[in-house]
Parts: sequence; structure tokens; C-alpha cells
Amino acid sequence: MDIIELLKVIFQGVIEGITEWLPISSTGHMLLVDEFMKMNMTDDFKEMFLVVIQFGAILAVICIFWSKLWPFKLQKLNHSNGRALCVDTGIISMWGKVIVGCLPAAVLGFLFDDLITEYLYSPYVIALALIIYGIGFIVVEIWNKNRQSRVNSISEITYQSALIIGAFQALAMIPGTSRSGATIIGALLLGFSRTTAAEYTFFLAVPTMIGASGFKMLKYFIKTGFGFTTSELIYLVLGMAVAFGVSVLVIKFLMSYIKKHDFKVFGIYRIALGLLVIFLAPSLFGAAA
Repeated sequence: MDIIELLKVIFQGVIEGITEWLPISSTGHMLLVDEFMKMNMTDDFKEMFLVVIQFGAILAVICIFWSKLWPFKLQKLNHSNGRALCVDTGIISMWGKVIVGCLPAAVLGFLFDDLITEYLYSPYVIALALIIYGIGFIVVEIWNKNRQSRVNSISEITYQSALIIGAFQALAMIPGTSRSGATIIGALLLGFSRTTAAEYTFFLAVPTMIGASGFKMLKYFIKTGFGFTTSELIYLVLGMAVAFGVSVLVIKFLMSYIKKHDFKVFGIYRIALGLLVIFLAPSLFGAAA
């Protein structure tokens, strides 16, 4: 097995783990990195790989927020050594709102996944999305500067606001948008605190990304005959494992960072990267741009 290819897979796993949770577009970064550092994979496997390694990032969310995601708890009975299985209705309610928030992306993804892959996966589309949402972050943060947040915990989210945020998440089907970036902007516009916006974005990612990964893998299996080579399986598992480890660190960093800072720095980064992509595209990407 080629050690260089393994290093490329590790690097893509690092990029996924960092950019999945920071609002700077994981898909956009991974596609751009692939233009600089081509991986020796079939086109079908690469398309699937760049989506499915997100499953490693999702496992990081599940591990970190397990107590807030799993509604079934064992509690001690009064005056007894026994335990009873209890259900946290607040977590059940949260999952209901998460499912509602996933509906727009699920419907549009099922209908338009192939068209988006064929027509929108280009450097100029990525650059434009990076810039537009970068400006969006700056504008929203300036607008929010003197506003009091109205939603300060997950329990305060309504089903209506969950559906609206889900519509913002659906916009992230355009590469370069950023799933977390789109949902955070939507949440901030609705009056969420930054911490609540980020946390709900993480929870919303769990079924969304598991569904996207499963859907992409199923399409790959149907198209290619239900199988991986040994090398492909190693690449996929390695990419997910690296994405998991990096995601744990990045999620903890982001939750700490936003307690004292806003999202404008990510907006500035997005604009700078988008402009750089536009400037470099003709020479680096050639006809593909």
C-alpha cells in the first residue's frame, strides 16, 4: 500500500475534522485540497469517501454530548438498591425538533443530489459561497451586537424555529456554504445565543450526516456492485478515525471560543479564502474551474 496515499487520506481526515465544525465549509475545503493533492482513487469512491468520512466527525459529537443526546437513564429507586429506567422527556422533545430541522435537507438532498454534484462542485461556486456567507457572518454579528438573545438553551427552541433553521441547513447542499455556518447564521437571526446556536447545530448534524453518509454509500454500492477493495476499506476507516480524533479537539475548542468571541473572524477567513480561490482558479484548476 502506498504510504503517500495514506498520508493524503490522513490529511483529508484532518481537514474534515477541523472544517466540519468550524463554519468554514468542510466539503469546500476538501474539494479544494483534492485539486492540489489528488488522491489515487476512482472518481466514484472519492465522491463517496469525501462524504462518508464525516461519520467519524459525527461520532465525536455523540461521544462529547452523550448525556444530552441519550434520553434513557438508569436512576436509583428511593429506599431501595434497585434501579429503574427513566426517560428524559426534554431530550425526546429535543430530538423531535432535530428531526423537523432535518426534513428540508433530506427532501432536497434526495431530489437534487445528482444535479448538485454534477453542476455545482466547481471552484468558482465554492469561492462564491465562501464569500457570500463570510459577509453574512460579519453582517449578522454587527446586527446582533446590541441585541439580547431570546433563545438561550436547547429546551427553548420551538418547532417553527427548528424548521426555519432546517431550511438554512438545506442551503449547505451548495459546496462552500458550510452546514454549520448556514445553520448558525439562521439561528443567530432567530435570536439564539452563540452557544445554543452551535450546540443545536451539532445535534442537527447527527441524523443529517448519518443520513447523508448512508445515502452516499448506498448509491456507491448500487453503482459499483456492493464492495470495496482492501485499500479502499483502509482509506475509509483511516479517514473516519482521523476525522473523529480531530473533531473532538475542534468541538471543545469552538465551544470554549464562542463564550468570549463572536463569529466575525470566520467570516473574514471565508472572504479571504474565497478571493484566493478566484485568483488562483484559472492557473490551478484549468478547465475544471
